[in-house]
Amino acid sequence: MSAVEMSHNPAAGGLGRIVARVTATVAGWNNARITRRELNLLTDRELDDIGLTRGDIERIARRA
Repeated sequence: MSAVEMSHNPAAGGLGRIVARVTATVAGWNNARITRRELNLLTDRELDDIGLTRGDIERIARRA
């Protein structure tokens, strides 16, 4: 029987964290973009119905 040794490469883990962080940042930006777009499509009356104003859109999008 033979054994295969899998050595851990710390550089690969660091790169994986960087890729994960970039991916999360892009996903967050995209979610905010979509939220901003959808809220901007609503009329002032529709925004009022859900308790928002046009001035609230950016704040809400940043939390998305």
